[in-house]
Amino acid sequence: MNTITLNQINSLPRAEAAALLAGLYEHSDWIAEQALNARPFASAGALKHAMVKVLATAGHEAQLALVRAHPELAGKAMVSKSLTAESTNEQTKAGLTHCTPDELAHIQQLNASYNDKFGFPFILAVRGPRGTGLNKQQIISTFERRLHNHPDYELAECLRNIHRIVEIRLNDKLAYEPTLGHEVWDWHEWLAQFSDASVVNKHHPHAAREELTVTYLTDAHRQCARTIELGMKACGFDEVSMDAVGNVVGIYKAASHSAKTLMTGSHYDTVRNGGKYDGRLGIFVPMACVRELVRAGKRLPFHLEVVAFAEEEGQRYKATFLGSGALVGDFKQEWLDQKDADGITMRQAMQQAGLNIHDIPKITRDAAEYLGFVEVHIEQGPVLNELDIPLGVVTSINGSVRFVGTVIGMASHAGTTPMDRRRDAATAVAELALYLEQRAAQQPNLVGTIGMLTVPNGSINVVPGRCQFSLDLRATTNELRDRLMHDVLLELQAICLRRGLQFKLEETMRASAAPSDAKLQVKWEQAVQSLGLPICHLPSGAGHDAMKLHERMPQAMLFVRGQNAGISHNPLESTTSDDMQLAIDAFMHLLHNLQA
Repeated sequence: MNTITLNQINSLPRAEAAALLAGLYEHSDWIAEQALNARPFASAGALKHAMVKVLATAGHEAQLALVRAHPELAGKAMVSKSLTAESTNEQTKAGLTHCTPDELAHIQQLNASYNDKFGFPFILAVRGPRGTGLNKQQIISTFERRLHNHPDYELAECLRNIHRIVEIRLNDKLAYEPTLGHEVWDWHEWLAQFSDASVVNKHHPHAAREELTVTYLTDAHRQCARTIELGMKACGFDEVSMDAVGNVVGIYKAASHSAKTLMTGSHYDTVRNGGKYDGRLGIFVPMACVRELVRAGKRLPFHLEVVAFAEEEGQRYKATFLGSGALVGDFKQEWLDQKDADGITMRQAMQQAGLNIHDIPKITRDAAEYLGFVEVHIEQGPVLNELDIPLGVVTSINGSVRFVGTVIGMASHAGTTPMDRRRDAATAVAELALYLEQRAAQQPNLVGTIGMLTVPNGSINVVPGRCQFSLDLRATTNELRDRLMHDVLLELQAICLRRGLQFKLEETMRASAAPSDAKLQVKWEQAVQSLGLPICHLPSGAGHDAMKLHERMPQAMLFVRGQNAGISHNPLESTTSDDMQLAIDAFMHLLHNLQA
């Protein structure tokens, strides 16, 4: 393939420039041709976004026609060798041109089922998030999963995959490789080898493990910490150490010893059965930047401190934001006596890991020595994905409060206890869940979740006498959060009074809303603009380490688009090496343009 340049696309007569972009969209060159109305493009990212906008405004019928212009995967066009050169290359790299007869028959049956349900072919960017190709099992598993989606969702997912296909094809035309993005993508794979759990895929027992569970101070957690520590040393940090709670801290020093410090980082623990990018992206992006600074022999006018926080998720112990909380002096001594599911106290776990509990107060940071805290994080939501925008600037982090509780009734025989005489603990919590759903939906910027609902030692023929549950309430302001909390707790009291039940409730976490610092937010905006990308502002519905550091110093966050509709806390959590590269470029821009 003859390579082209962005300058050619910007400067050549329209017809010639359009000819250079031919083949990006399957049998639909009109999209790239219309995008030329937005010339000149400051970057390849700007061109990609211009094409996204053309399709977004083209209307439903044009979008449907584009999807239908694509060939089926391993379909008749492949068998008859009538695919376009671009599609042939992509399906070959994914191994689809070398399917076994059984694999080919299964994929073709999936094609038929998909077309029958949706009326258009299944579209998947088979070169995947790193551009090197998904394997056949990944393709088949995705095919099977997406067959269950709603038609509107699935059309949107096809269009998003088409834009990813186009992104890779444009990269090929420009002879562009997101080299650092590839490396950081590989680092995530490297760290994901360590997990507390190893759940076998019952349908494909030989498939690679996708789930990830890394909870505080387990063997897998300690292996992650050691791996990050070695990685920081390899990148060239001047100092690398583990602190008293298990945070891994790397410092890249300024030329002046007396310079202030910019802190960044995120967490390396995960939820149970989580994804590879939540938290870890915010560790690896600045690590890549430090390595490039070391290679270039450059020092910043401030110290850069990268912290891989040991705990953020509150999974093994009810101690959310333990890692970042310790840096702002908010480590609660009562946490040490908490026990995990195996009866191991946090104190015992820390001692076994070789951590010195008595040193915890010593790691509290002095805010006067810091310029602030910045954090890169996968969005964990659908906004950037739906807009097809790679990066988003966070305006604030929602305030939140969490509880764990138990409703206590009376266990009794399911066959002999009349319905009007039951003291059913589980239906009380179910009623509360429905109330929470309705109450949170009454106004924007409120969310409420009962994510855990358990009947201990439950039996099919016993009315539940006890039900354990969780409450997670979030809002953009503390006032909205507190009004929601007041109403939900009032409803819980009313439900239990009416049903003759008791309840116990323990608040396990409360975090104030954290507006982004105006000056640091502007630095993120300038960084995004420097890449030729539109600025997309959005709040963070999820909690982050940045909201703990906000208690002591200014903070601002940059979001990176997630794939699969932005899903997170799920093995399907994903992002691309192209988007990682943009995050690295944006972070480097911020570092070079932040005043000490």
